Amino acid sequence: MQRLFLRQILAHGARIEADKAQTNYLVNVMRMTSGDRILVFNGSDGEWLAELEVESRKSCRIALVEQTREQAPAPDIDYLFAPLKHARLDYMVQKAVEMGAGRLRPVLTQHTQSSRINLERMEANVIEACEQCGVIAVPEVLEPTSLAGLLEGWAQTDAGRRILFCDEGEETHNPLAVLSKVERGPLAVLVGPEGGFSQGERESLRAFDFVTPLPLGPRVLRADTAAVAALAVVQAALGDWY
Repeated sequence: MQRLFLRQILAHGARIEADKAQTNYLVNVMRMTSGDRILVFNGSDGEWLAELEVESRKSCRIALVEQTREQAPAPDIDYLFAPLKHARLDYMVQKAVEMGAGRLRPVLTQHTQSSRINLERMEANVIEACEQCGVIAVPEVLEPTSLAGLLEGWAQTDAGRRILFCDEGEETHNPLAVLSKVERGPLAVLVGPEGGFSQGERESLRAFDFVTPLPLGPRVLRADTAAVAALAVVQAALGDWY
């Protein structure tokens, strides 16, 4: 069933006027008519079954019928990443949402490809991934920060959350052996840019007791591939796949 993200409050009896883009998509692209049903969510009020009331090709209301799922909390895994160029960043954001990231946090490193980040575009990709994959806890997109600033302020902003630092220079290739020694709890997965972290950044990361280096196998992965690999293995070992 078609799923749609709405920004309005969702409650029994609500009838919501679809905006221009939503109306065009539902009525003109999907060819839906009055009485057709969709699923809607807003990230805080759960998922709802809704019925369309189509007045014209430019006017459509969404009438809520019943709640199908109660609101679930966002997964307690933050995804920290060095931004990539547009198309690959879009892909990486969408995959991070699919893999269960609860928050997306851009981190600027020495080798970051692009320091100009379109947060609205990132949020649009987050919502699209949620619509397509049945996610109802919409991940938050945070403002970018430098790696140095992130680490210096971590004890104040994220006390108790461990950073799993994807380190291609780690001597072992087995991530499961490393994760077996990590206590379950709030986590953050940090993936670097193309070209990896600088030697100075690697040394800085390893100096903090809340950082655990994590290998991702014997092959060098592209940054967007590393995102999927890292989140998959972390979810399997310590997350909601466990």
